[in-house]
Amino acid sequence: MFIDKSVLLSDNPKQLNYGIAVIDVDGDGAFELFVSGFGSRNLVLKWQDNCFVNLADDVLADDVSQSIGVAGGDLDGDGREEIYVLNTDTFSGRKRFGDRLFDWQNDAWKDLFSLPQNQDALNLTAGRSVVWVDRTGQGRYGCLVANYGGPMRLFELNADGMLADMAPAAGLNLSTGGRGLIALPLVSTRMDIVAVNENSANFLFRNQGDGTFAEIAAIAEMSDPYQHGRGIAVLDANDDGRFDLVYGNWEGPHRLFVQQQPGKFRNVAPPALAIPSRIRTVIVADFDNDGYEELFFNNIGQPNRLFGWRDGTWSPINIGDALEPNGLGTGAAVGDFNHDGRLELVIAHGESAAQPLSLYHSAANDHAWLRVLPLTPAGAPARGAVVTLTAGDRTQIRAIDAGSGYLCQMEPVAHFGLGTQQTIDGVEVRWLDGKTTRLRAPAANQLLRVPHPNTSA
Repeated sequence: MFIDKSVLLSDNPKQLNYGIAVIDVDGDGAFELFVSGFGSRNLVLKWQDNCFVNLADDVLADDVSQSIGVAGGDLDGDGREEIYVLNTDTFSGRKRFGDRLFDWQNDAWKDLFSLPQNQDALNLTAGRSVVWVDRTGQGRYGCLVANYGGPMRLFELNADGMLADMAPAAGLNLSTGGRGLIALPLVSTRMDIVAVNENSANFLFRNQGDGTFAEIAAIAEMSDPYQHGRGIAVLDANDDGRFDLVYGNWEGPHRLFVQQQPGKFRNVAPPALAIPSRIRTVIVADFDNDGYEELFFNNIGQPNRLFGWRDGTWSPINIGDALEPNGLGTGAAVGDFNHDGRLELVIAHGESAAQPLSLYHSAANDHAWLRVLPLTPAGAPARGAVVTLTAGDRTQIRAIDAGSGYLCQMEPVAHFGLGTQQTIDGVEVRWLDGKTTRLRAPAANQLLRVPHPNTSA
C-alpha cells in the first residue's frame, strides 16, 4: 500500500516527536502539519516547492517545553483556529510544564495561558490528548483535555474573554487514567465525546442538547473496564449509516465496536484485528480511493498493521514500506498536502529513542475521489460536522475530525474514495446546529469548500 517518501521532509531532525495535528497554521487556506517535540522544538511543516519545509517561529517552536499532544479549533469564533499544545513532564498527576494555547493576535502567535487573567486556569495535571468540542453547536469550540490522575478540563472563553474550565458545569470533570478522545455526533445529533482510558472504564458522554453531558458507556456496552485504551477512530464499519468505533488497547485485545442500534454497541473485531500490540495511533482513511476505508494501527517497537474490508471481514493487507518493524511510533496523521487527491500518511516517533518523521504516499491509480471541507459561520473548519455522500448504490459518511483519539488530529476534510464510480448523486453536510446543505451531483476529483448556511456574503 505505502511507498516511503520521507526524503520530501526537508527539515526532519532526529528527535522525540509525539502528536501531529493538521491545521491551517499560516492562514492561507491550506493545511500544515504541527508536530509536537518533546524536549525539543515543535515543527510546522508546509508543503512548498514539492517538499515539506518548517515554518515554525520561535513562539510555536517552544523548544523549552515537553509537548506530546496537539489539536486545533476556533476558540473565539474569529474564523482562525487556535492551537492547543499539551505538555506532560510526568506520568501522572501534578506536572511542572503548563500547556500552551496559541492564538493569532496582531500578526503574531500568543500563548493565552501566559496572560495574567488566565493564569488560574492553567492545566498543571499530566495529560494525554486534547479534542475540540462545540457543545452547543454555535461554531465556537472549547478544548477538552484528557488528564491522567486528575479531572478532565474543558477550556472555553467566558463572557469576560477569560479562559475558564467549564468541565464541572458540563458534567465532564471525571478523573481517570485519561488517554484517547474523540468528539462527533455519535449517539445524538450534537457533539458527543468518547474517552478511552487506562486502568479504568471508558467514558461515553452523550450530549443532552443543553450544553451538558450524561456518561452512558456502561449502558452503551462499550466501557471495556479492564483494558488500557490508546488510539481511537470512527467509521461506518458495516455500511448501515451509523458511526462505529475502532480502538487499540495497549498490549490488550483491540476493539471494533459496531453501533447495532442507536447508543448500543457490540464488539465484532475479527481475531486478526484483535491481536494485542503496543498500539499508539489508530487511523481510518481510504488511502487507495477504492471507496472503502482502511484501518491503520501505529505501534511502538513493533511492526505497524493495515486492515482492509475483504470478503466480508476486516483482514490484514499489505502495508508496504510503512511496516516499520523498528519504528518507535508515537503519533500519526493524514492529509492531502500535495493536492493530488490521495492521502499522505505521516508518522512521528520517539519516547524511548529519537527518530525522524516518516512520510508515505499510496501508489498512483485511476480511482475517483471527492473532498469536502465544511466551514463554520465564521469560516473556520466545522470540526464535528457530518458529511454524507451517495454514489451509485453506496452511501458513505464521514465526521470532520476534532481530535483523533490519542495525541493527534487529522485534517478537517471529509475524504471520499469513489473507486471506478465517476458519478456522484449527491452530498449532504450537516452542521452541529442541525443546519444542512445538499449538493446535487457535484463533479468528482475536487475539493469542495462548503460555507455554513448562516454565513453572510
